[in-house]
Amino acid sequence: MLLQEILSFNEQFVENKEYAPREVTKMPKKRMVVVSCMDARLIELLPKALDIHDGDAKVIRNAGGKIASAFDSVMQSVVASVYDLNADEIFLIGHHRCGASQTNPKGTLQKILDRGVASPEILSAIKHAGVDLEKWLFGFNDVCDSTQANVDLVRNHPLIPKDVPVHGLVIDPHTGKLDVVIDGYKALNSETK
Repeated sequence: MLLQEILSFNEQFVENKEYAPREVTKMPKKRMVVVSCMDARLIELLPKALDIHDGDAKVIRNAGGKIASAFDSVMQSVVASVYDLNADEIFLIGHHRCGASQTNPKGTLQKILDRGVASPEILSAIKHAGVDLEKWLFGFNDVCDSTQANVDLVRNHPLIPKDVPVHGLVIDPHTGKLDVVIDGYKALNSETK
């Protein structure tokens, strides 16, 4: 069982004091916050490609690295990182070949029904309560467009200071190569002219 494996490893980890080299403060040393995808290929690759280590950055991950709305939990974390954790720059990083660009909301809803988690009546009630589950489950069509949309949302957010650079990048999940969609410094410079 996976939980038992984790607990067994953790017992040895603590007993051997393997946490000692990791002791850092909660304030990001590089004063940055990163929003990216939860893709398993990025667990080690993303920090290595960005040259970030424990204590360097606040990292927020979800399906597709998507910011769903101006006041969702991802945006709440970004705002907290800027004001409470001294992050001076925001990096919004999508990745090529992202599963969120290949979502099938109808298929996901069918799987929910097939597993008996919800009935058609419950899904209908959710719809009548104003929640569009297909829209909620949908990822995006194009990673660069999604990254641009995230940057626009954050840059125009009423609680994000206008002097904070908001960068949009896309990483290759195999090589770690970063492509710049939006250079936050250039965007700031063009706004001040």
